Amino acid sequence: MRTEVNKEKLIESTMELADKGFRELFPFLPKEWLELDLTAGQLRALLLLYTNGPTRMSDISSALGVSMATATGIIDRMVERGIVIRESDSNDRRIVRCRVSREGEKLVSGLWLSWSERAKVLLRALDRPRLLAVRGFLEAMLEAGENTRGQW
Repeated sequence: MRTEVNKEKLIESTMELADKGFRELFPFLPKEWLELDLTAGQLRALLLLYTNGPTRMSDISSALGVSMATATGIIDRMVERGIVIRESDSNDRRIVRCRVSREGEKLVSGLWLSWSERAKVLLRALDRPRLLAVRGFLEAMLEAGENTRGQW
């Protein structure tokens, strides 16, 4: 039982450090991220579609935790901007799937590229042992993600 208490304390102190890191590194975010002309809901929907591929409107609504009408409004505005495409299912025309357009893919890729360039600056400032520690952390988090898939 003591081990579990110590582990929870370690998790809490790690999260406090992550919070401090986020606050300290927020100014490090690329200006492109701060200049996005997207609402939070639109950005969430774009990232959802980018990572999941073509998705039904009902699944978008559920994943975003909003009503179907709200999800439809979010997607409508993104379709108007040309970053999302709405398509009917060839097997069942009642089903509508949304996917990221080529323009939307460019937008997300540009965000990743601008962030990765900034991250490289930070990584280059680390000595080899710390760089290996960061790499080990990322490998461990990816493994934990695989092991907990579907739990959240």
